[in-house]
Amino acid sequence: MGVILEPFIFVLAFLADIYFKVVVVEIVLHWLIHFKVLEAENKYAKKTMEILEQLTKPVYDKISAKLPKLSGLDISPFVLLLILMFFSRILHNLQDLLSV
Repeated sequence: MGVILEPFIFVLAFLADIYFKVVVVEIVLHWLIHFKVLEAENKYAKKTMEILEQLTKPVYDKISAKLPKLSGLDISPFVLLLILMFFSRILHNLQDLLSV
């Protein structure tokens, strides 16, 4: 049974790791723009942020709907990172168990 499930678990773990990196890059770009290291009008930064926001905004919105409001502070990206780390760790452990 492990031979059948192992590729699927590998792909899920890989996608979770990639999505984790997408969220981290988006957070860093937001900070760079906020602290004026990058200009918001930079066409490459702007296009990159648009793509990253399209990938993450729907998930952020669902998480924000479940969280209490914290005086204008949006912690949904950090909650998503914790969820992705937890999910990825479970998948990697499951993959190790199946490969034995």
